[in-house]
Amino acid sequence: MFIIQEGLVEVVKSIHDREVRLAVRRAGEFFGEMALFEREARMATVRAKGTARILTIDKENFLRRIHEDPSLAYRMVQMMSHRIRILSDKLARLENLLVEHEISPDGMGENE
Repeated sequence: MFIIQEGLVEVVKSIHDREVRLAVRRAGEFFGEMALFEREARMATVRAKGTARILTIDKENFLRRIHEDPSLAYRMVQMMSHRIRILSDKLARLENLLVEHEISPDGMGENE
């Protein structure tokens, strides 16, 4: 997991050979937290926008800090929940746009 101490980073994902910006994270925010809970490949790429200072936290240190201050886990879950809500809203808007233009989610038109 990583915590942004200074600067900005952008979270991007390649979709159908196009790069889509999912989010911008600022000082005080974190990313890569899913790797602490799952042994899955990363879901997106994170790039610094200019100069940034990033703190790395491994699973052992993360668990030790949670043990010392359980409210950290609550705040982290709160932020993750907020991010899920934002991405769900974006997905719903995209699905509505596709329906309006009669495009199926796989990129093919209804009549193709």
